[in-house]
Amino acid sequence: MRRREFIPLVAGAAAFWPVAARAQQPVLPVIGFLSGASPEAMRDYVTAFRQSLAETGFTEGRDVAIEYRWAEGHNDRLPELLRIWFVVAWPLSW
Repeated sequence: MRRREFIPLVAGAAAFWPVAARAQQPVLPVIGFLSGASPEAMRDYVTAFRQSLAETGFTEGRDVAIEYRWAEGHNDRLPELLRIWFVVAWPLSW
């Protein structure tokens, strides 16, 4: 193989490599965090939750995904937020 043929081949493979690597990454387990409060009101609790996960060896985005849902004081919205979370986390394919 000549150099002029080799360089475009290597460049093409290098450009495709990140796409192929992303496609093979496993799906992370999802933790649902549902609260009747607002994100601002729960900031300290979320920080403590993330720290506790880290202490047990889990990092958000690396080992687990966390889906947050906030009712922001409207507790009547909690059942609907939970239902939406289940639909998003476990879509039915059948």
